[in-house]
Amino acid sequence: MKILTTLLLGLITLFYTQQPTILEQILANKELRAVTRYNPTTYYDGPTGKAGLEYDLLKRFTKELDVKLTLVVVDNFEAVLENIIQQEVHLAAAGLAIDDTQRPSIRFGPPYQHISHQLIFRKGVLPLPTKLAEFTPNHVLNIIAAGNQISLVHQLKNQYPQLVWRILPDVEPGEMLEQIWEGEINYAVVDSNEIAQIRRFYPELEVAMELPQRQKLAWAFPQTTDNSLYLAVVKFFHKLRRKGELAQLIERYYGHIDQKEQFDYVNIRVFHRHIVERLPKYREQFEKIAARYHLDWRLLAALGYEESKWDPTAVSMTGVRGLMMLTQSTAKEMGVTNRDDPLQSIEGGTRYLLSLKDKIDSHIPEPDRTWFALAAYNVGLGHLRDAMKITVWQGGNPHRWVDVKKHLPKLSEEIWYKKTPHGQARGYEPVKMVKNVRKFYDILVRYDTKTKKDLPKYYPPNPPYLFDLPPL
Repeated sequence: MKILTTLLLGLITLFYTQQPTILEQILANKELRAVTRYNPTTYYDGPTGKAGLEYDLLKRFTKELDVKLTLVVVDNFEAVLENIIQQEVHLAAAGLAIDDTQRPSIRFGPPYQHISHQLIFRKGVLPLPTKLAEFTPNHVLNIIAAGNQISLVHQLKNQYPQLVWRILPDVEPGEMLEQIWEGEINYAVVDSNEIAQIRRFYPELEVAMELPQRQKLAWAFPQTTDNSLYLAVVKFFHKLRRKGELAQLIERYYGHIDQKEQFDYVNIRVFHRHIVERLPKYREQFEKIAARYHLDWRLLAALGYEESKWDPTAVSMTGVRGLMMLTQSTAKEMGVTNRDDPLQSIEGGTRYLLSLKDKIDSHIPEPDRTWFALAAYNVGLGHLRDAMKITVWQGGNPHRWVDVKKHLPKLSEEIWYKKTPHGQARGYEPVKMVKNVRKFYDILVRYDTKTKKDLPKYYPPNPPYLFDLPPL
């Protein structure tokens, strides 16, 4: 009887033994498999290694779990969804919008970024209606298969029955935007984060209008799996928000990019022209000094363009002059005897930037530490430290550029600068300066690509529009 009871208990125990959860399997195998897209909004090969908002988020999550990240990199949204539905990966981190109606077999995690949908065309090619009600069947909207706009166009169809769209399979947003630039298609609906990243390289792309209904981006999981990984992701994003790290990461990838209302077509276009017309005269000097001080020459070139537009004879009303716009005292301190000499100016500006960086708290991680040094290059180290103090007073983190740049403009307000040791300053200028340098640097990185295959095809190393536009 005892033996029978023991066998019965053993069978019951065996029958009711739970299988390991998804999270337990990941921890046991020391590996998280995630699918993403090769795209400037998600994952790409940057100048210092692998980069992208989704990639950085995944690396932080796997570090927290103490497991290896295995990335499955695909070309389009359709392949992302297929990987999730077939449970070939644990999750998707690929810029997917939360959409339970169009993606019932997928479960979404907590949102981490808000986007809108924008209607895009090429400037100067075709007239475009200013309202959806003015669209006719001849205005065919192009959208990405399995992309984030599917639900939107179906909803808009109810209100505007004349709307017509075409779904493009096996295409990435950047490729579709390139087709608009080349005149192969006329109109497209694209996520705002996608066009913001790409428009710097194709300034003729125009945002005609912002369509209704904002959406939230989130990681996605197979609907049929248990809750363990999902709950771990919820906890992870909650922690990122609470510590301010999510805002810091989004600032890293989008804080310097002009949104629809801010985009300065003329200045971006002029910069592209100056890369061809002016930069070749000084590139060798930038490269030489950058190599001497173990820096990226494109960062120095971006700083030089922001300061002087690569004009070694530039002089400001306050007396700063030269390619890197040095004051007399700074030039003397950095050993520059002739501020009008491009090579001396570049070396002096470089040494000054590095001296400022050395004086900035070493606890500030990159790339923020570089942004702080650039701000100090513009406004002075004392005023930067004043802004860091104001950031603390306002409950922000003085070691994060995303926080400090909010409070630098307060240095021009009497209520604030009277409380600081160094007094009044035009604090909005360093914010603008850092933003511009970061923007110019991104564009220079694309130009410096040696072969087209090194980047997605919608980032040509020598965009033809540099040569076929009328002079400004």
